[in-house]
Parts: sequence; C-alpha cells; structure tokens
Amino acid sequence: MSEVTIIIPNYNGIQYIRGCIDSLLAQTMKPDIIVVDNASTDGSADIVREYDGIRLIELEDNFGFCRAVNEGIAVTATKYVILLNNDTKAEPDFVEELYRAIDKHDDTFSVASKMLQMDSPDRIDSAGDLYCALGWAFSLGKDHKSSRYDKESVIFSACGGASIYRKELFEQIGYFDELHFSYLEDVDVGYRARIMGYVNRYTPKAVVYHAGSASTGSRYNPFKVRLAARNSWYVIYKNMPALQIVINLPFFLIGFGLKALFFIFRGYGREYLSGMKRGYLMCVEGRKYPYDHAFIGNYCRIQLELWFNILRRIFG
Repeated sequence: MSEVTIIIPNYNGIQYIRGCIDSLLAQTMKPDIIVVDNASTDGSADIVREYDGIRLIELEDNFGFCRAVNEGIAVTATKYVILLNNDTKAEPDFVEELYRAIDKHDDTFSVASKMLQMDSPDRIDSAGDLYCALGWAFSLGKDHKSSRYDKESVIFSACGGASIYRKELFEQIGYFDELHFSYLEDVDVGYRARIMGYVNRYTPKAVVYHAGSASTGSRYNPFKVRLAARNSWYVIYKNMPALQIVINLPFFLIGFGLKALFFIFRGYGREYLSGMKRGYLMCVEGRKYPYDHAFIGNYCRIQLELWFNILRRIFG
C-alpha cells in the first residue's frame, strides 16, 4: 500500500494533463493518484479516464483550487498527500524525495519541492513561499538561477502547486479555506501550521517543471490580480491577533500602497483596488483563526520572521 497520494486539481488542462500523469507513472516510488476535475469543458477529464488506476472526482462546477484539493484530501487514506498542479512534469524521483524529506521530520507539516520554469529550466519558479510584514507573499527564488537553491531550508509555507503535506495535521489545522477559491490559500494553511508550532520546509532534491498560470492564462491578469488582492487582506485578518495587526499596520499601508502603484502602472489598477475592497468585505464574512495564548511564543517568532522577510524580499 502506498504511503503517498498525489492530488491533481484540474480545470481545462488538456494541454498539460497527459504529460503530468505520465511523469507520475514513471516515479521510482509509486503513489496513489487522484484527479479532481472542476467541471472542465475541454476534454481533459476524458484523458484522465484513459488511465487505469487513477481516481477521477468530477465536480459539478468550477469551485476553485481549494475545494478541489479538499475533496481529494478528504478521501485520501495515506499518511502523506502531495498537491500537484496539472501544468507540471515531475522528475522520476520527485515523490520519493518529497517523502524522504517529510518522513524524517516529525515536526513538519509540509515540504516544498524545487519548482523550475518549464520554458527556462535553469530558473526557479518557486523554492517555497515567504511572507513578510508588508502583507506580501512571494515565491522564494523566483526567476533566479536554480543553482542558488540547492540546500534544504525552513520556509514560511509550501507552494500548493507541488508540495507534500502530513495528512493527519489537516485535522488539527483545518483544510484549505474555500473562501480563498485560489491564491494565497497555501500561505494561509502554512501560517496556521506555524501558529501551532509546526515547520514548513523546502527540499531541492524533489524537482518539478511548471508551466505556470495554465488555468488563468498569464502571470498577471484581471482575475488573478483581483483575487490575490482580496485574499491578501483575508490572510492578515484571519491569522493575526488584533494587536499584531495594529503593530504591522504601517507596514501594510506601505506594502499595499506600493502594490497599488505597481498594478496601476501595469494597467490593472482598477482590478487591484476592487480586490482590496472585496478583501475588506471578505473579512466581515470570513472566519478568524482563534487566538490561543499557549502559542504566544510562536506568534512572536512569526512576527520577527515577517520583519526579516522584508529584507529578504528587497535584497533577494
């Protein structure tokens, strides 16, 4: 029986899904595979049906990344789950290396892989996620040379596009918050793990190639800009106690102000500001993660890291 299940959320991924699945069938460590389809209309679900032994869960509408992976996690019986974007191709030892990296650390919630850009495989797509006091989440190493990220490290959170998670901890921390739909949901769940004292890590030995933005079409687009701006507020509201929000408020004003100028310059100013407004409304209807004084030390360590990560974001 496998100890790892791979969950692939799919929405109109006909261009990539076959290559993704074929790379998983060639793994040195054989995983169970579940594809959760978000009501695709391009025939990509039909391609999945061609494969024996792969479970296909078909949703009646496009409920987004969070609902899709939650459906997969809920039916998984293995100790670990790997979340993998449909627009990826994994190296043959990808599963085995992720398994080794998490299984040797009992304190670890997740481990991020080395995600390389499919069209520029010498460049990093993500070496895990960092989060800073400006209210920014960012992919560690984005666009940098792959060789700069050849050491294992502790990160803020794992990128949900190609990472392994300890399934039993989802029962403590909670599953992915479906209010996010997509974007920053991985930072949110990693943040919750950090509050409870668990660790998120990065291993360079598990390598995957990522096309990027296959479902949304580009690195920046109106849908992505609105959703990411909205969810940025929600991550703050949900995971930070009121005093921590007050302490970081000057940094948030600077960070969101700079982001607004950035997107105005790129022609997405209206979408960004609309997303910020929706973020405020989302906080009204959203769920705040309950504060527990027993974790005060974890909150303090996280806060110091948020300040330090400003420097990491500026100076790379």
